[in-house]
Amino acid sequence: MTDGYQYLYETHLHTNQGSACGKNSGREMAQAAKEYGYAGICVTEHNWGGNTCIPGNLGWTEWVDEFVKGYYDALEYGEKHDLDVFWGYEAGFDATEFLILGLTPEWLKAHPEIKDATVREQFDIVHAGGGIVVHAHPFREEYYIPEIRLFPEYVDAVEGVNATHSCHRSKSHNDPRFDERAIEYAHKHGLPITAGSDVHSTVMLGGGMVFKKRLKSGKELAAAIINDGDYIITNGDCRYDKHGSPMQHA
Repeated sequence: MTDGYQYLYETHLHTNQGSACGKNSGREMAQAAKEYGYAGICVTEHNWGGNTCIPGNLGWTEWVDEFVKGYYDALEYGEKHDLDVFWGYEAGFDATEFLILGLTPEWLKAHPEIKDATVREQFDIVHAGGGIVVHAHPFREEYYIPEIRLFPEYVDAVEGVNATHSCHRSKSHNDPRFDERAIEYAHKHGLPITAGSDVHSTVMLGGGMVFKKRLKSGKELAAAIINDGDYIITNGDCRYDKHGSPMQHA
C-alpha cells in the first residue's frame, strides 16, 4: 500500500435488492468486497428518482424498509466478517445523480419530504440531517442521460474518479475522459474529490477511497470528505492523491 494508506473503502455500490441494475444481493456484494480486500463499503442504491427496483405504490415506511434490505444483508455479513458497511443512496433527477452519504435508514424514514425535493431542497434537507451530497459521475455520457447538468452550489464534493470509466476490469461506460473532466470541474469550484467503482456485480473493480485508519461510520467518511481528511483515491488500476493527481499503480 502507498505510504501507509491501506484501508480501502468502496463509496458507490449497488445490489439487486434495491437497484434494478444490480446483479447480486447485499450479502454477495459484501463477500466479494471482503475477498477483494476492501476494509468497507457504502451501499448506495438508486432511489425513487433513479433505477430502483422497489415498487412505487408502497407507503413511505414500507418503501424504505424494502429499499434498505440490501444494505442490512450486507451489514449482517460485514459484522460477522470484519467488513465495515455504511449506508447511503444515489439520488436521481432525470439521470443527473448524486450520492447521499453520512445519514442512516432511520433518517430517511423520518424525512418523507425528501422524495419531492428539488436539487436545491435536497442539499438543504441532507445538510440539516448531517449528511453530504456528492455529484456522481457528472460528465458521463450515455443514452439514458439526456444532458449534462451541473450544480456546484448544491453539492459538497464531486466523484472525480469512477472506476467504471477507467479501470481495465470495467465492461461499461469506459471513457477516462469522463473522470478527467470531473476532476477539472472539482478544481474549478474548489470541491473535494471522491472515488468509487459504481459496481453492480460481484466483479469488484477496486475503486474507492483509501485511508490510513479504519473508519467508524458513514458520518466519519462524510466528514473526511468535506473536512480535508487524510486519504488518497483509486480507480482500481492507479492511485491518485485526493486532488486527482496520479501517484503510482495500485
